[in-house]
Amino acid sequence: MNITAPDKHAQLKAADANSSVLAFMAKRRSALVRAMTGPGPDEEQLAVILRLAARSPDHRKLFPWRFLLFAGKARAEFGAHLAKFFTADCPDLPPDRILFERTRFERAPLVVGVVSSPKDCPRGTPKWEQELSAGAVCMNMLLAARASGFAAQWLTEWYAFDTRIDQVLGLQANERMAGFIYMGTASEEPMERPRPDIANLTQIWREN
Repeated sequence: MNITAPDKHAQLKAADANSSVLAFMAKRRSALVRAMTGPGPDEEQLAVILRLAARSPDHRKLFPWRFLLFAGKARAEFGAHLAKFFTADCPDLPPDRILFERTRFERAPLVVGVVSSPKDCPRGTPKWEQELSAGAVCMNMLLAARASGFAAQWLTEWYAFDTRIDQVLGLQANERMAGFIYMGTASEEPMERPRPDIANLTQIWREN
């Protein structure tokens, strides 16, 4: 993909109307991992997806996130840890349930872990704001993956909140997983799902 980045000091338009982008966003829908197959992004495509994901709001340019890539045999190697910890916590579950945990990352050809990695900021950018930036990276990644022709789903599940898994992944004490983005090729197209009634979620603020 010939997607070039602007020069460092290039002037960018504050607004650039593009109805095709709006139409694309109007149909945005996560693809289910259970309906994914190969291929996933190649090295060049992934580089573009990650670069576009990183074009997210980031107050004071702290870059409070980083990426962990799971591809090839690394997916099964990580799955061995999932199976071990899940078995320790749920020893009475049948073998097929353990196998499901073991093969979680093998359901897609590529999984990108997005690590929320807030930085100490003398100027006072709150940790919560930095964590929101990591979430924005996840959302951008979904959009970039789909626009690149791939199915993608953002998942957390139990292993995103397990301190033993944090150690396996080499997370620092101040870090946590924002999520895992599964990418591949859709084996079946997702169906539209119910969407919120925006009017019921919108309020015009007025001072009492």
